[in-house]
Amino acid sequence: MTDAVIETEGLTKRYGSTVAVDDLDLTVTGDEIYGFLGPNGAGKSTTIGMVMDYVRPTAGRVRVLDGDPRADAVEIHDRLGILPDRYDLYDGHTARQHLDFVIDTKRASDAPEQLLARVGLDDSSDQAVDTFSQGMEQRLALAMALVGDPELLVLDEPFTGLDPHGVRTVREIVHEENDRGAAVFFSSHVLGQVELVCDRVGILHHGRLVAQGTVDELRERTDVGGDASVEEVFVSITDETAATDGRATEGR
Repeated sequence: MTDAVIETEGLTKRYGSTVAVDDLDLTVTGDEIYGFLGPNGAGKSTTIGMVMDYVRPTAGRVRVLDGDPRADAVEIHDRLGILPDRYDLYDGHTARQHLDFVIDTKRASDAPEQLLARVGLDDSSDQAVDTFSQGMEQRLALAMALVGDPELLVLDEPFTGLDPHGVRTVREIVHEENDRGAAVFFSSHVLGQVELVCDRVGILHHGRLVAQGTVDELRERTDVGGDASVEEVFVSITDETAATDGRATEGR
C-alpha cells in the first residue's frame, strides 16, 4: 500500500435539514482503482465535489495528493484529471480545440490526436462538439481528463451514455492508467462493471459509507454466496443497513 491520494475524515455536507454526505471517513491509496458505489442520490457526486473543492463541506476535512483542495487548488488540479458527472462543452468548437485548451491550461505536451485515438474519437477530431452524441461527449471528456499523465484520475459516472464498446474502452483506459502509476477513483451505479475494474469498493447509502473492501471481502460479510454478483452483494448490504437503521429508529 502506498500513501493516500484521497483522505477524508468526518466529511459532511448538509443542505438545510438534508444530509447529503454523513461523517465520511475514506482513504484511497496511490496504487489502487477504487470504486465508489451507490444509487443516484446517495451522495457520490457531492463527495467528489468536496474532493475537488467545487462544493464546500459543512464539517470534516479532506486531503488530496497530500494537499488541501481549497488552499492548494491550482497545484492539485494540475496533478489530477477529472471527468465530472456534469460538464459543459463549447458549441462550435472541435474536439481538438477542447483538448488544446486543456493542454495549454496544464502546460502539458500531449498530442491531441493520440488522446482522441485512445478514446475512439480519432475520426472526429475536427468535428464540432454540438454535433456529438452523448457517448461521444463522454469520450471527449475522458480524453480531457487524461491530459498531462495525471497522478490521480477522478471519474464521476464514467459509463454514462456509452455503448458496450465505449464501456470496454473506459475499462481498458482505467487499467492502463493504473498500470502507468495513476490512482483511479470512480463513482458508479452501474454495478456490473465494478468487479471488472476495481481493486476495492466502497458502498455509499444515504450519504454514509456502509461497507468497504474488495468484492470478495464484501461477499464474505453477506449470506449471498461466494459466486454472488456485485448487484446481489450491494442489495444485501444496503438492505441490512436499512433494517439496522429501522431498528435504531424504533428504539428511540
